[in-house]
Amino acid sequence: MLGLVLMAGVVGLGLLMKVPARLIAVMLGILWLGFTGVHLLFFAAPHPVKDAIGGSLPGWLGLGAVAVLVLAYRALLARLRARAVDPVQATLRPGSFSEAELDRYARHIMLREIGGPGQKKLKAARVLVVGAGGLGSPVLLYLAAAGVGTIGVVDDDVVSNSNLQRQVIHRDADIGMPKVFSAQAAMLALNPFITVHPYNRRLQAEDAAALVADYDLVLDGTDNFDTRYLLNAACVAAGKPLLSGAIAQWEGQLSLYDPARGAPCYACVFPQAPAAGLAPSCAEAGVVGALPGVIGAMMAAEAIKEITGAGASARGRLMIYDALWGESRQIAVRRRPDCAVCGGAH
Repeated sequence: MLGLVLMAGVVGLGLLMKVPARLIAVMLGILWLGFTGVHLLFFAAPHPVKDAIGGSLPGWLGLGAVAVLVLAYRALLARLRARAVDPVQATLRPGSFSEAELDRYARHIMLREIGGPGQKKLKAARVLVVGAGGLGSPVLLYLAAAGVGTIGVVDDDVVSNSNLQRQVIHRDADIGMPKVFSAQAAMLALNPFITVHPYNRRLQAEDAAALVADYDLVLDGTDNFDTRYLLNAACVAAGKPLLSGAIAQWEGQLSLYDPARGAPCYACVFPQAPAAGLAPSCAEAGVVGALPGVIGAMMAAEAIKEITGAGASARGRLMIYDALWGESRQIAVRRRPDCAVCGGAH
């Protein structure tokens, strides 16, 4: 019949031209209204137009009713899907893993130093990363990929074009966006099974203690001594381990500062900030783009070890890497009894 042929033609032409499904449905609705109107107009008498489009009034009304029911069912199904909770995730016990997570973390679980218990510790861990720049970028990506359950990110800066030479968590399209939100999006895109808390602000003395107290481990990826000393003092007061890294030009270093467990604090090793000009920032002196990746990846590895208890701790060791000459070395560091920050800590 001409009516059904016309409708089929609309659908076929719409699909061929890649017209949105909603627009095709609107066009079909207009045709249906026209055909139904013709049958209503000439309901009691024969008419050549009625014969041309075929069918009958009850037939066209029935077709419309079926279409309405189908559309209503699809809308209801879409709403239910949007509100539905993954039944696998819903039935998981706290700390347990879905099949997707087990497959994702299989290479960790195969390691005897981590295994299933270690991966559970990673899932239960709460790690705070201060700085979402050069060091923070690889740290955040690797902690997210490793399955650290809750990650906090503190930074008050926005992504700029000059960042992208080394800050690999951000993209060109993120320029102008606060770094914590750019980092959050990248981390959740990499691993949707984690929780990310973005803190779009500079760490201040009035909130540092409360923020640090809410996490198990703190990673320092900042680029200024004021924030480093502030963060160190907050970690010492809360008894939380601080994994701190630093980079400049071709050289980087890191250590785990934890006076509550016998290691020095940051102020024990660096009791005062260097004089102006002796430790220029990356913006002032430059930095090779891959260096923060190396040091940041080392920090992430040490964080994973600290959480799972694998291997030798970085406590009491200052690890230094020189990318220009391909050399690495370690320096033993100890607590200072007269340290102004942790001298009285046990």
